[in-house]
Amino acid sequence: MPETSAPYPAAPDKNQPAYLTATVFLAGAVTMAVEFGASRLLGNVFGTSNIVWAVVIGLVLVYLTLGNWLGGRLADKIPSARVYYSVLAWAALGAGLVPLLSRPVLRAAAQAFDALNLGVLAGAFTTVLLLFSIPVILLGMVTPFALKLLISSTDKTGRISGKLTAISTLGSFLGTFLTVLVLIPWVGTYRTFILVSVVLLLAAILGLWSVGARRQGLLFLLLGALLLVFSFLGLRGNDKRTPGLVYETESAYNYIQVLEEGGFRFLRLNEGQGVHSIYHPTEYFFSGPWDQVLVAPFFNPSVTTADVERIALLGLAAGTSARQASVVYPLAQVDGFEIDPEIVEVGRKWFGMDLPGLTVYTEDARWGLAHSDGAYDIISVDAYRPPYIPAHLVTREFFTLVYEKLSEDGVMVINIGRSAQDRSLVNTLSATVAQAFPAVFITDLPDSYNTILFAARNPQASWEAFDRNLKLLNAPGESMPLARIMGITQGGKAETRFADMIFTDDKAPIEFMTNRLVITFLLGGDKE
Repeated sequence: MPETSAPYPAAPDKNQPAYLTATVFLAGAVTMAVEFGASRLLGNVFGTSNIVWAVVIGLVLVYLTLGNWLGGRLADKIPSARVYYSVLAWAALGAGLVPLLSRPVLRAAAQAFDALNLGVLAGAFTTVLLLFSIPVILLGMVTPFALKLLISSTDKTGRISGKLTAISTLGSFLGTFLTVLVLIPWVGTYRTFILVSVVLLLAAILGLWSVGARRQGLLFLLLGALLLVFSFLGLRGNDKRTPGLVYETESAYNYIQVLEEGGFRFLRLNEGQGVHSIYHPTEYFFSGPWDQVLVAPFFNPSVTTADVERIALLGLAAGTSARQASVVYPLAQVDGFEIDPEIVEVGRKWFGMDLPGLTVYTEDARWGLAHSDGAYDIISVDAYRPPYIPAHLVTREFFTLVYEKLSEDGVMVINIGRSAQDRSLVNTLSATVAQAFPAVFITDLPDSYNTILFAARNPQASWEAFDRNLKLLNAPGESMPLARIMGITQGGKAETRFADMIFTDDKAPIEFMTNRLVITFLLGGDKE
């Protein structure tokens, strides 16, 4: 059938309304896939803080607003189904180009992050955000354009407008859950972009063919095929060119890396600014924050390793602390709470996390603790994503819950990030913890920006009791690794100071404080 001689048919034929409505639904779904894909791509390098989310969501809304405006103007000027489907096709190609063009930029950003090169980081962040503008603006043009094509009389304007808005919103609803729970975990972020691009492009090509624009449809089909070829070639290899990388994967929560160097394995998540777990087949203690979990009970008077029967690890990661606990407290039952099941699998495969005394719960740390039996002798709170801490794990209400789930001599342990000079976060957390616990102790780990906070339920707990227990452990025949770790704890002893601010479930500006620390550090104003 030859293409119509009229360049811009005024409206779709009688068979088009249902298909147009379906493409509006599809465009809504793809919009959310692009938004969540954008946050994941940026989160791999820049983290998943509220700043990143706010920038992504804010700019997507700006792009959609601009697209709505442009779509309405274009539809009034050229009310053509052919132009409408061409907009869809270009939006699909734009979405497909995002992973191809962003990957080298993000690789450069990852290297800049490791080198703390603020200029390259800012440039890469801006570049990637601009890449998303093309598909999102074009997707924003879809609904007003479709509305123009579907309105045949003014008395149906409200009905049709409401229907299209509802259909688009339903598409966004489906796109949200499908992207987060299915596509990204199962096919990965980059291939999610490619998949939704292909689906949208095929829908656009079918639409073009249905209105007689076969030549345009074939052109877009060719462009799509070229995009697939270049994407396949360009997406090979790892997301980050990190030295020692032996495994990487994506989950619904994290971009996960396993690195290996000198016989040691390291777990890094997202932007990679922090080692979440470490493993060596013949070594168990690494002079890091994981070791400090083991010394928590010894702030109590007259305690032995046999007194520790139950341990809760909020933020199990790949099981470093659990593995250490199996050595120091071999009779203890360890409950590990880890929200990301993929990290649990990585722990079992790469970090020797198949431990007989370990029970793993793949659920949120606070929810899991609230529904546990309690009576733990140690509760370690390390469900954090350096440098950011989830707000619901730093509040007075949360620490009250921890207090209630401890045994009479139970102790909580928290690993806190800080800068060389700014201890405001440490002091605020100390003040908040003190709302629930009668005894709070602080130690700074050497050669790091880590401060460990201990909070004991027993009001008789003290540094003096800790020192006495250390002397007993230094006696011949006692646990030398534990004594060495306690020596590190004792050597970093710091004064516990309390800020005026208290974090609550209603108000916990934790990210504001953390952002200030990060910015100061990156600008070079607070480095040791």
